[in-house]
Amino acid sequence: MDAIVEQSRIMTEKGSKSFAAAARLLPSGVRDQAYMLYAWCRHCDDVIDGQDLGFAKAQVDETAPEERLKTLRIETARAIRGEAYDPVFIALSRVLKTNSIPARHPLELLDGFEMDVAGRRYETLEDTLNYSYHVAGVVGVMMAMIMGARQRETLNRASDLGIAFQLTNISRDVMDDAAAGRVYLPADWLDEAGVDSSVNSPAKREAVAAVTSRLLGVADDYYASARYGLRSLAFRPALAIAAARGIYREIGVSVRRRGPAAWDGRTIISKGRKAACVATAFFTALEAHSFARMRQEKSRDGLWTHPGLGVA
Repeated sequence: MDAIVEQSRIMTEKGSKSFAAAARLLPSGVRDQAYMLYAWCRHCDDVIDGQDLGFAKAQVDETAPEERLKTLRIETARAIRGEAYDPVFIALSRVLKTNSIPARHPLELLDGFEMDVAGRRYETLEDTLNYSYHVAGVVGVMMAMIMGARQRETLNRASDLGIAFQLTNISRDVMDDAAAGRVYLPADWLDEAGVDSSVNSPAKREAVAAVTSRLLGVADDYYASARYGLRSLAFRPALAIAAARGIYREIGVSVRRRGPAAWDGRTIISKGRKAACVATAFFTALEAHSFARMRQEKSRDGLWTHPGLGVA
């Protein structure tokens, strides 16, 4: 394994145990590409949040977030041109070139981080879904391209899965995000529930849990849609995606089940539950490659759709 891939693998396994578990099911060549894409995404997220693999740094980065984002844009542009010198940007450059991924997709991810830097307020579900596409849905699109997908319908299903992941993350991390001054739950939903800007107030836990449960209900619609994209992938990529889908969905199930207690500690999925999700994923992928191909695909009507998604 070359040094760029090895570093990317280490970053993946330290940064997301759930993603790493699913990635191990991929064919080696596809897995290496997935590691490299994840490494770049993880690096950008860490730079914006001043973290290291999702955890607080020992030394606080005093650079303004706007400057950090500007640097990411410059380095990403170099990677797109094939002129990168930093390992994580070399990794991105290789992924884009190898898989003919349009340059606009990594730039869309940075647009999502710009929403965080700008302190954007998410007034409606549409706003939350737009954000979720930019920070996760587009990653699903790029992952699908790594797996050989090019049809618009398949890319939309991949975007749906990324959006579902992000809605799950939002629900799991409500209190941590609020402590950092970020609220991704739709403001109009919070208003209806009688929750003002004090999302992390103990007195509001029941109401916030109800709003979160509502958001997870929306995530379920996107998880259901994403399942129809599995039929367009080869079996092993379909298995890996089905496993990731099952593991992340289980996080949402746990958050919803725990209700107001969901944020007493970080919601994690045990190794046993992950193993069960992988086992279930085998049958999901098998069904997608057999009976599902004989049935008409479920319509995506009503789901958020990027107007320009597809290959340029």
